[in-house]
Amino acid sequence: MENIQQIKNVIDTMWVLSMGLLVFFMNAGFAMLETGFCRAKNAVNMLSKTIVVFFVSTLAFWIVGFAFMFSEGNQFFGFVSISNLFLCGREEIYSSLRNIHLPLEAIFFFQVMFVGTTATIVSGAVAERAKFLSYLIFSVLMATIIYPVSGHWILGKGFLYALGVRDFAGSLMVHTVGGMAALAGVIILGPRVGKYNRDLSSNAILGHSIPMISLGGFILWLGWFGFNLGCTLGFSPQLCSHIAICTNASAIMGGLGALLVSYVVSKKPDLSMIVNGVLGGLVASTASCPYVHLVSAHIIGFIAGCLVVLSILYMEKVLRIDDPVGAISVHAVGGIWGMLALGLFSAPTQYNYPNISYPTPGLFFSGSCDQLFCQLIGVLCVSLWSFTASFWIWAILKYTIGIRVSQKAEVDGLDIGEHGMEAYPGFIGSGESII
Repeated sequence: MENIQQIKNVIDTMWVLSMGLLVFFMNAGFAMLETGFCRAKNAVNMLSKTIVVFFVSTLAFWIVGFAFMFSEGNQFFGFVSISNLFLCGREEIYSSLRNIHLPLEAIFFFQVMFVGTTATIVSGAVAERAKFLSYLIFSVLMATIIYPVSGHWILGKGFLYALGVRDFAGSLMVHTVGGMAALAGVIILGPRVGKYNRDLSSNAILGHSIPMISLGGFILWLGWFGFNLGCTLGFSPQLCSHIAICTNASAIMGGLGALLVSYVVSKKPDLSMIVNGVLGGLVASTASCPYVHLVSAHIIGFIAGCLVVLSILYMEKVLRIDDPVGAISVHAVGGIWGMLALGLFSAPTQYNYPNISYPTPGLFFSGSCDQLFCQLIGVLCVSLWSFTASFWIWAILKYTIGIRVSQKAEVDGLDIGEHGMEAYPGFIGSGESII
């Protein structure tokens, strides 16, 4: 019997590490997607952010972030001491992980991939005008404080977990946190030069590579299976199969919803909206994929795709929030919808898988608003925390070292102004119509 358990532990560890590698590959997806949405003169800057942010977020999470998130503490954050910095100390001091039969380093490896994703969400929203150094400093603080504290509230068995809030793979903990941090940054930064006219009408600033956007979307779609499947923290054929098909269902229906809405609004199927619709469906799936029926996963994804398109248009045209890649709509709006959808669609379960803490049945299956109410409280608390903390950090950076490049550097391109190089040397003319 002991040998069987040892074999299972080996398989589960291999599973989590493999899924972590898929999540790591999502960095390539973000790099392609965000670079494609930006103009050619800012391509080096976007690629540099995507690469370097993973360096600094990994270091920050290793030094102190992991301790804040998982160590013994109170309902709001883990206590940090010499004994648990740098992933040191006995595994027992990470109280919320005691019943997970995996090496501590395997758990850290998987979790650090999520931290990098959260910080990368912000880079797309503040693209084409944020200083490289300021963004990196913000990313360090995201990995040190913002993400670990809100993560402790749920994954670290904090007060939201005790209340009954459930978020399987991060609609709230990763995507809403990243999306609200991005919203704070965009508000502090302001729009790009040339985005809005004096009469407040907006100009379309087109990205330079639709193929890059499409490739990035497919890579992220692939990586999302690692995102959701890895959160089982072990391999279970039936559970993992269900999560895989529900994840895919939400993705395809998110793309279909975005296709239909963009066609109704503009009379043309907008590929950039379709890709963001797929991502919005994936974001929404992360909270609920093991808890809902396959039909429900289709519905959740479809609504997410519709919401993403409507949100992008509303933010640009009405709120005048300049988000070059649609990150706020995909991650914040999609994440909030995913959390609330769990409260509506979570189904009674016949199973009791290890490492999975199930919510109560949702409104559509029980007639009770209890789980929906819990999810709403979780959304409000985490959104308020992420937005407020991020707003103050961006504001402090603005009035100290500055967060925005000069107007000349912005017009010339951040590749030259910030990095002294071009992504496409030798090519004359890029077809860019906006300065």
